[in-house]
Amino acid sequence: MLKTTYERRRKLELLEGSELAQLQLAKLNELLTTILPNNAFYASKLSRVKLPLTSLADLDQLPFTFKDELLCSRSDGDFAKNLTYPVERYSRFHRTSGTRGHALVVLDTDQDWHWWIETWQFVLDAADLTPSDRVFMAFSFGPFIGFWSAFDATVARGCLVIPGGGLSTLARLDTIRNNGVTAICCTPTYALHMVEVAAGNDINLASFDVQRIIVAGEPGGSLPAVRERIESAWNAKVIDHGGASEVGPWGYADTQQRGLHIVESEFIAEFLSVESGKPAGEGELAELVLTTLGRAGSPVIRYRTGDLVRPSWNATVANRFVFLEGGVLGRADDMMIIRGVNIFPSSLEQILHSFPEVIEYRITATRDGEMDSLGIEVEDRLHEPARIAKELQLRLGLRIAVAAVEIGSLPRFEGKGKRFVDRR
Repeated sequence: MLKTTYERRRKLELLEGSELAQLQLAKLNELLTTILPNNAFYASKLSRVKLPLTSLADLDQLPFTFKDELLCSRSDGDFAKNLTYPVERYSRFHRTSGTRGHALVVLDTDQDWHWWIETWQFVLDAADLTPSDRVFMAFSFGPFIGFWSAFDATVARGCLVIPGGGLSTLARLDTIRNNGVTAICCTPTYALHMVEVAAGNDINLASFDVQRIIVAGEPGGSLPAVRERIESAWNAKVIDHGGASEVGPWGYADTQQRGLHIVESEFIAEFLSVESGKPAGEGELAELVLTTLGRAGSPVIRYRTGDLVRPSWNATVANRFVFLEGGVLGRADDMMIIRGVNIFPSSLEQILHSFPEVIEYRITATRDGEMDSLGIEVEDRLHEPARIAKELQLRLGLRIAVAAVEIGSLPRFEGKGKRFVDRR
């Protein structure tokens, strides 16, 4: 049974700054009281901090948390170091994708999982899901947390939820069509892969009953070219979402689909300027730092997510939660400096997806002396890579080598796309 109602969630979005700060401070101090001293990881990190905090201005007294700190050595097992309770207290086992090194095992208690499900309702509100919806989970049901939390959140909402694990893409499309599915949860990459498979089998996706596609796991849902390509093929609305296994479901789409709001009633968000490392200003490129407020079993405090965003505090009438224009723009460790220009894979993807003839692509970064260098391979129905290179130069001011490869030769992905190869 959901505790937080739709009306309550809307009231939280409208809290004045001082009211929101008061709520966050109370929740943070309650969390710290709950986890200390049992949580050995944070008992050590916070040993010199005077608690309770009297103001959110004191937040900078707390040290940052980095993912590498949470990783255990093989001899200690794979469980993250930030567990508050004995393992017997936990009921959920999840593992990060491991796309950026050793996978991290994250555990949740029953209470933590209820928090996940409650917080997910902000995402489902943005998608306008109701109990009359039929939701298809286009994932293989392994230990990755995303689909499990989405599955249980939509079940709690009263939707008919259909799992797609173990099915081929063609079988999934058949299931979606034959069972009147109205909403799909998947990555942007997989939404586009289903478009490719449908086209190869003369399947008209626009004739399906699908009205909404909730995407997460990678940039794309808030990138106009990617979103428009998915929406055009499916004749459905794309709803972006931000989250992470070690953090939780922290972001949901705004009504105009321009980016993401952070669920500030459940997370404290900070933004570190990429340029200076100091707190970022309005619209400045920054790394997102998050503190969970309702996950006592596996808390993260001032967690450096590595996600790059542009925050905006220009409150709208409908929602005062901080807004991220364009959603997650990329990863701090993916940033390249090409002849003095800062470039992220998402910037390239936005341009590549503007060419409807480009089916798939791969971006490779190399190091030439002290300089980063880029090359792009494309599966292009027109076999004219020069026009793509010209557009990249026009929009980015950079000459980038673009080569056409045989259609079907590049990898396809069900989960997060791995189209960026970093060989620097």
